Amino acid sequence: MLLLLWKGRLYLVDTITGDPEVLQADAETYYEKLLKKSLSTPDVFSIPGRGEVKLEDSCVCFVPLYRNNPTCKLLLLTDPKDKETVLAVYLSQRWWPVEDVVKTADPARDGLILVQTFGERIVLFVLNCIIFGMLEGSSANDAFFLPHSATERAKILWRNGEAAAFYSVKMKGSLCGGTTSQCYLLPVLDTIFVQRKYRRGGLGMKMLHDFCQSFLAEDALGISCPISAAMYQVCQKFLQAHPEEQKRLWEVEAPGDWSQRLNIWLKIQMESSPSGKAEVGSCMEKASTTKPSQLDQMNKGVDCFPGVGQVAGDTKEKEDDRTAAGTLNSQGPEEENLVQSAGDAQQSKGLRKREGPGDLDGEKATKQFKTTP
Repeated sequence: MLLLLWKGRLYLVDTITGDPEVLQADAETYYEKLLKKSLSTPDVFSIPGRGEVKLEDSCVCFVPLYRNNPTCKLLLLTDPKDKETVLAVYLSQRWWPVEDVVKTADPARDGLILVQTFGERIVLFVLNCIIFGMLEGSSANDAFFLPHSATERAKILWRNGEAAAFYSVKMKGSLCGGTTSQCYLLPVLDTIFVQRKYRRGGLGMKMLHDFCQSFLAEDALGISCPISAAMYQVCQKFLQAHPEEQKRLWEVEAPGDWSQRLNIWLKIQMESSPSGKAEVGSCMEKASTTKPSQLDQMNKGVDCFPGVGQVAGDTKEKEDDRTAAGTLNSQGPEEENLVQSAGDAQQSKGLRKREGPGDLDGEKATKQFKTTP
């Protein structure tokens, strides 16, 4: 009641409770009724700024919420005129407009909060697979996306009653993929994204700092390879402001052995030198599997470079599931179109033809949806 009085309404993340399986069963029952009713007189759903949309079979579909659990699905409503545009999500016996899914009426939900509840998992899915899809659809990067796993560690950054950004982490000891028994040897920042309207506000720097502060006991932290040029600009600003992290941040290829790491600060310094590219290339040739003990040795053991190589033990999966990862923004115009490639979501040229919304099952890549402006 307090929330209702404060905001005037409640949103999905504030109200969704109960067993997710029961909620899905309810959605399936609704879908069956919808199919029968659409044959006669279909219901309509009113969307602010877009008028009424007929709830017909051709405009609704189920998609998997998690990458590793195709049986857990969400019912989505798409635009009849553009099936790549998602308009709403069905849960708890009602349709929720996409823009409302990422909102909250809880004043305590502010700043970076660990994703724990089912409602927060849905918010993460919408940010990652729907809103991020819209942003990529308007950029030069032709890409599609995969949902996070059901147990993926992620944090959502809430600001002004809305989910403004998120980042996800591959935990030390977690499996590198579904087709390998290898596990990550260090925590790895995997995907990171800031909504367009919240960019140039330092949120990317804030999340990178939170990532480092969350693993103070670790001697090394990773960022998934390859790292984009714009992401490197953010890393440079962060490491200049926090020199104590310069020895800890590495660009890594899974599982993150010392032969699969490149110190980010060292590479930044090399790239700024006249012979930077030659130095980096020389570092790659001097690969070693032993742990370096000083900063001037951090370049040894490098077997990974942006845009080069595949995740160990997961090459075939990456060929089938190439995707773009989270877009990260920090202050400054040069980071406006920042795209960070990551372990579960790699950016690549020559991507296969995208699947339709109804084909988002199992290990298939998630459709690049768009949201309403």
